[in-house]
Amino acid sequence: MTEAFIEVAIIFVKVVVLGFILFSLPLPLTWLERKIAGHIQVRLGPFRVGPHGVLQPFADMVKMLFKEDVIPEQADRLLFRFAPIVSMVPIFMVFVAIPFGESWTIPYINKEVTLYVADMNVGLLYILAISGVAVYGIILGGWASNSKYALLGGLRSSAQMISYEVALTFACIGVVMLASSLNLIDIVRAQTGGVTNWNVFYLPVGPVWFVIFFIAGLAEINRIPFDLPEDEGTLAAGFHVEYSGIRFAYFMLAEYIAMVSMSVLAVILFFGGWDDPTGLGWLPPIVWFLLKVGFFVYLFMWIRFTLPRYRYDQLMTIGWKILIPLSLLNILVTGWMII
Repeated sequence: MTEAFIEVAIIFVKVVVLGFILFSLPLPLTWLERKIAGHIQVRLGPFRVGPHGVLQPFADMVKMLFKEDVIPEQADRLLFRFAPIVSMVPIFMVFVAIPFGESWTIPYINKEVTLYVADMNVGLLYILAISGVAVYGIILGGWASNSKYALLGGLRSSAQMISYEVALTFACIGVVMLASSLNLIDIVRAQTGGVTNWNVFYLPVGPVWFVIFFIAGLAEINRIPFDLPEDEGTLAAGFHVEYSGIRFAYFMLAEYIAMVSMSVLAVILFFGGWDDPTGLGWLPPIVWFLLKVGFFVYLFMWIRFTLPRYRYDQLMTIGWKILIPLSLLNILVTGWMII
């Protein structure tokens, strides 16, 4: 009975700690993104609130918390309030199945704790399924706002998500074929033993899978050059143009957590997860994992302030005429190589 109670308590602590970290992530990430934007554009970025502007995200958070929650007069009030939650919750649920390492021994009590909430045999399938639900929040937010700009943003998002989810799933199928498992821990274990064992270096199909996954991932999380659902130039702010205060913060929170989740998946599926690339054991596995994830987060931010936005017809052309046929061809090549 005591052992079962301890296990339940550990799971509860994991969920609380993970939730706290995820809710806190936008604070450093917004500061980092604005600093990256500033340096790319040859300026300082946030600099006034706190040393080097490190307190600026806290000032922005306070501002959002106390801003009036405006609801358009003819909007569907229930769906308008509900949409940000629908967009945010599935992104958080993704992290239930994401492993951050094998295990860690708690000092003093010598209790070994796994670095994941749940070890799912179909973890990758769960993540792909649950993350696809988030698009409903964007669609509902665009439709319920009673604004043509928001509606167009919601329609763009639904078409974009459906199109690029196909290519993203095909890229994951390639990894599943190489690892012979849908379990994320097994996928990482299949890549242990050095950099040459990472899926991204499984020539010639590995680099192609990664490029397809990365481009489709950019479109899935609405990041430039594929942020057409927001598109400030033509849609003012797209699906969340009518949102303010805390409900807008929910959409922003979902976007940043989605960026982190896509970075985590890229590391697990293609870059060995927590595998030590040096093989020397200089750093704990979870540190290597976080360093790799941090690199991809930085890469997403760098791309945002480097590349121009595509036209919507170009976006759909890339998805349906390039990525999907290429991924189908790569599945055939991968199957032939395994056989």
